[in-house]
Amino acid sequence: MPSSAADGPRLGVIAFGDSITNGGGELQWGVALQSWALWVARGLGLPFSGFAVDGAGVENVVGEQIAAAISRGQAGGGRYHLGCLYVGVNDVRGFDWDPSRFERGYREALRFLGERCDRVLAVTAPLDLGRPRAGVKVRECNAVIERVAREHGALVLDLSGFGARNLVMADHVHPTAFGQIAIAERALELLAADGMRVAVRPSSLIRYEITRRKRLRGDLVYLYRHLKVSARALALRVWFSLPRSRR
Repeated sequence: MPSSAADGPRLGVIAFGDSITNGGGELQWGVALQSWALWVARGLGLPFSGFAVDGAGVENVVGEQIAAAISRGQAGGGRYHLGCLYVGVNDVRGFDWDPSRFERGYREALRFLGERCDRVLAVTAPLDLGRPRAGVKVRECNAVIERVAREHGALVLDLSGFGARNLVMADHVHPTAFGQIAIAERALELLAADGMRVAVRPSSLIRYEITRRKRLRGDLVYLYRHLKVSARALALRVWFSLPRSRR
């Protein structure tokens, strides 16, 4: 008799989300920027299947990423050790944020993962998100994530307080290479507490050297980019404060 999904092989880690989970970008002190979810898989010593797409919101996860996983045969004969879902950042940064619509999509995504994974990891967004800041919408989004995750028995990785100069880029949205590793190590601590075996810490897998010259150059680049982001955020605030007749 063929094995059921519950008795079939375990396929490792599957991840849905946006550019944060897709990974990719600039080196940091010579360390490649890789997805936090990929680092989690490496830390667990498991295969990785990533379906995250840059710019994705929850509707993209439900409408495209899940379909991609099914069509590529990644969600059929067997279960995953772990399913990862980090989405909502692009939803709250949009002008059409709708908590109810987000919850419907998020619930569907968690249901899909819960049916195919031994464990599911849901990730909240940093409160200090974006420039201009996304503000109270992030709290609304995180409340939905936490509530739906509890209902589905998913673990919640709380990143509401996440952020630091060397962990988040000047846009206050995307993690740096070290930021991705920091997220992964927080996730691995949570998973270890839930009984998963962690084979290696991602931070032990990287090699880098920081010199005074590299640090100065990095600080200058960050300052330049931060000023650009701040100037754009100020311009947007001024623009939206004007009466419609003057825009």
